[in-house]
Amino acid sequence: MTLNEWFAKGITPEAYIENMSQHKENLQHVYEQFNLPDDARLEVAGNSPRVIVLTEDWCGDAMVNVPILLHIAEKTNMDVSMLLRDSNLELMDQYLTNGKSRSIPIFIFIDEDGNEVATWGPRASEVQARVDALFSKLPAKDAPDYGEKWKETLSSLTQIFREDENVWDEVYESIMKTLMK
Repeated sequence: MTLNEWFAKGITPEAYIENMSQHKENLQHVYEQFNLPDDARLEVAGNSPRVIVLTEDWCGDAMVNVPILLHIAEKTNMDVSMLLRDSNLELMDQYLTNGKSRSIPIFIFIDEDGNEVATWGPRASEVQARVDALFSKLPAKDAPDYGEKWKETLSSLTQIFREDENVWDEVYESIMKTLMK
């Protein structure tokens, strides 16, 4: 399928959010609390850009990245089409992280002709550094308390993504840097 066909296959952000069963409140919280910078430069490269979002509602990264993208899309009149990763592996497998991982979200920016203009995801590099630091504190996987510590770490990460405005700003800057190329 072409990227235009993938775009047409997707659903609206509103339909995606309405059908969320996990992280819905967290995503809505980030959306409601995040504000684009007053001096936001929202010129976007390419002609009439659109974006395909590969995501799943259980994903903490999507919970923080998608609402920031939606703000950018609203201000630039960018159409957004949401595709669930697990139902669209043929497309997902073309956008693997480090050539092997189905990490999400992935934002595929396309022009009006369906040509890829840019891709972004699954995390801003500054956010990745924070995540790496947090997970580096986990005990070895065979440690008796690994499962408990893993859950605690995920809970901490969700809270950081939900509340830390610096994370939101880093995501915004990273997406915009990609779009300005």
